[in-house]
Amino acid sequence: MGMNSEMVMDVLKSVIHPETGKDIVSMGMVQSLEVVGDTVKFILKLAKANDPFATSIKKTAAKIINQRFGDSVNVEVTVLADVQPKVSPLKQKASVSKVKSIIAIASGKGGVGKSTIAANIAVAVAKTGAKVGLIDADIYGPSIPKMFNMEHVQPEIVKEEGMDLILPVENYGVKLLSIGFFVDPNNALVWRGPMATSALKQLIHQGAWGELDYLFIDMPPGTSDIHLTLVQEVAVTGAVIVSTPQDVALADAIKGISMFSSQSINVPVLGLVENMAWFTPEELPNNRYYIFGKEGCKKLAERMKVPFLGQIPIVQSIREGGDYGEPVAIHSSIIGKAFDELAQSLIIQVDKRNSELPPTQIVNIQHK
Repeated sequence: MGMNSEMVMDVLKSVIHPETGKDIVSMGMVQSLEVVGDTVKFILKLAKANDPFATSIKKTAAKIINQRFGDSVNVEVTVLADVQPKVSPLKQKASVSKVKSIIAIASGKGGVGKSTIAANIAVAVAKTGAKVGLIDADIYGPSIPKMFNMEHVQPEIVKEEGMDLILPVENYGVKLLSIGFFVDPNNALVWRGPMATSALKQLIHQGAWGELDYLFIDMPPGTSDIHLTLVQEVAVTGAVIVSTPQDVALADAIKGISMFSSQSINVPVLGLVENMAWFTPEELPNNRYYIFGKEGCKKLAERMKVPFLGQIPIVQSIREGGDYGEPVAIHSSIIGKAFDELAQSLIIQVDKRNSELPPTQIVNIQHK
């Protein structure tokens, strides 16, 4: 059956937007319509970025065209938002905008010491004179308050131009915010996804961070809604992936690398950190026991073509530092120097990334 753009446009007048009761043609939603052979192409322009009826309108439009002109007609609809999502006043004024580099500390799985690495990297970078902040976004197991000996501290809430802002607490030269500051540490956190993502948004946008050189974000293990929320809320400069050397951990580290470097998220991976690289007993400081395998993370970095930032062994002082609220990086011990070297490697990779690559874009989830 013959068809042209006028005939198709006329058919689309019978597609009604459920919210307005008007047809999509009179609303100006159908744009750039063209008919090429047996293919109909047009843009469905949404009046608001998160229109919940977008998918159903797209399907109805295709169905009605096929009913009128036959099932052999191929209908290609591109959905675009006419406006950007409304930005809240808090988000517009968010002091996170004064942060030069936002770095996610992530891991493919739990139990690899990601929070320990995050805490000590933040302290080691602060020792260089940089202005550093740390968000504990590990919503389901916030351990940063304990590691910084700030478990019983409650941040102040201040009003600025009618908006509530949270003043980060500070220790060892690092500004801190954690959901652990706002919940009873004796109660388990059992939260639905939206509650967790809402909490992260508050820590990011309502934190009175001021000017920072680096804002580190200790992510939950794995890949989850929290990770997607982060990349939709702020432009993440890069990600650091923490793993232990054994194969089961490396398999999950690959998932973390793939998630950040995927086309839809496109956050540069600044490098890998191999934690628990070997065990050194306190009484035998020169001995190394590779209980999880040797240099697995280093080999993975070479294979995946991402920078290798360094190795941190298992030593008693690291565990004690975390338990007693004194990150080992504050000391000038052998392990303290290992974190200093790790911090220097990271700073070099951040500078390289910022000089060679364009700024990361905030991720916009498109309608399918």
